[in-house]
Amino acid sequence: MLDVLSLDELEMLARARLPQMAYDYIAGGSETEWTLRENSAAFNRLQLVPRVLVDVAERQLATTVLGTPISMPVLVAPMAFHGLAHTEGELATARGAAAAGTIMIVSTASNYSLEAIAGSGRAPRWFQLYVYRDRGLTRSLVRRAVTAGYDALCVTVDVPLIGRRRRDIRNEFTLPEGLQLANFADTAADDLPDAARQSGLAAYVAAQWEPALTWRDIDWLRSLSPLPLVLKGIMSSEDGRLAVEHGASAIVVSNHGGRQLDTAPATISVLPGIVEAVKGRIEVLLDGGVRRGTDVLKALALGARAVLIGRPILWGLALDGEAGARGVLDLLRAELDLAMALVGCPSLKAVSSALIWRQPGATP
Repeated sequence: MLDVLSLDELEMLARARLPQMAYDYIAGGSETEWTLRENSAAFNRLQLVPRVLVDVAERQLATTVLGTPISMPVLVAPMAFHGLAHTEGELATARGAAAAGTIMIVSTASNYSLEAIAGSGRAPRWFQLYVYRDRGLTRSLVRRAVTAGYDALCVTVDVPLIGRRRRDIRNEFTLPEGLQLANFADTAADDLPDAARQSGLAAYVAAQWEPALTWRDIDWLRSLSPLPLVLKGIMSSEDGRLAVEHGASAIVVSNHGGRQLDTAPATISVLPGIVEAVKGRIEVLLDGGVRRGTDVLKALALGARAVLIGRPILWGLALDGEAGARGVLDLLRAELDLAMALVGCPSLKAVSSALIWRQPGATP
């Protein structure tokens, strides 16, 4: 168990263990990092209204996402380069997520191959895909994910170019010796370039990832495999409607953890409008700023099926590997369980928008 009382304590402890470049890469956002901060601040502006005299002696946190049973409505978000935090990288994270009974979304930009991660234990996993300019390479990644037994394809759609991440530019970020993009071993896409006065990751993205991605490409990706398609990076109601029209099975309301467009709104702020737009036709998930059990509860109350947790997983990984990653999920589970009891919700089915306090006279 992690010796902390909240996820907020983890970052400071992990920072003391990590090299400055690795810490800045994980912690940082784009430009002034306003959106990074706003993701959490917006949760804090929402208030919960408890109901009393409800039998909450037993609480039920289990749910399903795209039909897959999970122990709680929290998934591990796709994040690159877990090897920056721990030598076992994504393998340790995968085991921790499996032990916690939830889904890990494995990044294209992992330090272990998607096959090695899938082989680290039997558990449901999704594969997060960046679309490469080389469509043959993209097609190969999809086929490999199907063969390796991944349960869904999660396509990140908000990176036509990488956001201007000042910390990475200052550090001339690149991967330390011994780490590589393992899904591309022995190809031209297997490593980040050394980049003077800029981020090596930004240079890699500009050279490799497809900046001309459109809805037609979503149709193409759907044709490549039988896996359900999840679109990550939806921030507008109109894009939510288009995701339904183009056959997505789910969307993730996400601003990339504040790492893309700075001054974009917090994800929890735009969630209700997107939920209204899709009208229950597909599942809606959310990431960005989730740090407490009450944050999870607020997202569910506003219509999310589940949330994704990102940076805290890497802080836990840096502190104690697999046990640290699992500890983050266990702590969040305990906080959500207590929050549900205190608001009078014995099960997730009892969670509704009535839990969110609105000032009398305010526009809903």
